[in-house]
Amino acid sequence: QQFIHPGESRMDSLGGQQLLRKDGSVVVAENALSNKEIIGFYFSAHWCPPCQAFTPILADFYSDLIKEEEPFEIIFVSSDRGPEEMKAYLKECHGDWLSVQHGAALADQLKKKYNITGIPSLIIVTKDGSLITTGGRLEVTEKGPTVFQNWLTVSK
Repeated sequence: QQFIHPGESRMDSLGGQQLLRKDGSVVVAENALSNKEIIGFYFSAHWCPPCQAFTPILADFYSDLIKEEEPFEIIFVSSDRGPEEMKAYLKECHGDWLSVQHGAALADQLKKKYNITGIPSLIIVTKDGSLITTGGRLEVTEKGPTVFQNWLTVSK
């Protein structure tokens, strides 16, 4: 259990961090997430067959929610072997979500924070970083976009 001090958020680890858009442009995390209520951290890699199977499902899920203008964002945290492999994976089958730069200290911090021991893994949190579920992958696969309303309800 992490102790949060007054005025501090569980999302402070993203403070001032630069994230990448699928097109390679850089955004500041706070700006990109300012109007989002629910954030999914997607831990995955191109070399992982279960990841290759789940990523298109997640991309469709994300696309459906974005079309409905739901306050949702995904941040991809790569376990790819190098930045070129990550870029190829993003182009191949990822949604138009954000990602942590390959090899950035933030990627290791997030893997530690959420105790990621296997991939693919989808961790769902509120905008202040409160954990909603570590089982996002299963929930997205089984329930599809309807699960988002459950996450929103839990976040209130």
